[in-house]
Amino acid sequence: MTLDHYCVMGNPISHSRSPWIHTRFAELTGQTMLYDKREIPLDHFDRSIHAFIAEGGRGCNITVPFKFEAAAMATHTSERGLLAQACNVLTFKDGQILGDNTDGIGLVDDIERNAGLPLKGLRLLLIGAGGAAAGVLGPLLNAQPAHISVANRTLSKATELVARHHALAMLQNTELLAHDLQGLEGDFDVIINGTASSLGGHGVPVSEHVLKPGALAYDMMYGPGAQGFMDWASSHGAVPRDGLGMLVEQAAEAFLIWRGVRPPSGQVLAELRKLLG
Repeated sequence: MTLDHYCVMGNPISHSRSPWIHTRFAELTGQTMLYDKREIPLDHFDRSIHAFIAEGGRGCNITVPFKFEAAAMATHTSERGLLAQACNVLTFKDGQILGDNTDGIGLVDDIERNAGLPLKGLRLLLIGAGGAAAGVLGPLLNAQPAHISVANRTLSKATELVARHHALAMLQNTELLAHDLQGLEGDFDVIINGTASSLGGHGVPVSEHVLKPGALAYDMMYGPGAQGFMDWASSHGAVPRDGLGMLVEQAAEAFLIWRGVRPPSGQVLAELRKLLG
């Protein structure tokens, strides 16, 4: 019997926990499938996707730096993928390439379900306006917070991202504003770092004055890359959280798209945290 084959593609990819996560999902839900990881040359994304399809591949998770290329390559794209203009999930079916973005719903699920913090009515700060931020802004708006500020080093990028989400913000009755990082004011219930500032050793790009006492400070990265941001949050009285839960929850949404079964993501997250120590 030929196993249904899935993978994660990115560059670099050696650190990825996605094969472990999806393999565990399959074990717990009785699904028969194979999932591995592939490091793709930076200029070979299209070629690598077509090669995987030719091998009989059923779908891929896409990680940095290929999410924009994945969106451009999709023949059909979900509403959330279109809004993000980036895709982290591709499904290959009947000669079509179906694109989706599960990053945002993964983030919201981790905050609301795993961290136990409903976002409705809260004030949020989203730091960054690149692919990571673009992937989560729509689902954050769907959670109906009272306010979201998108702050970025280059104000024009934040302004463009906010403009693309203006109609959704109006629909959800959420105030949505763009800022640069200089002189950012206001105290927020939740701060989400969608930049790679911690990983690059550049420090936290905002002042501690934006934190409410006990605010949730969330870094979308996990592992050593998130440590700088989490240490900063703890030292200023915030509650730090890394993006490991987001990783598991976005994977669970992808698994649901591919297999039609929702895996027990909370159990897998607990197991993964224990595995990583």
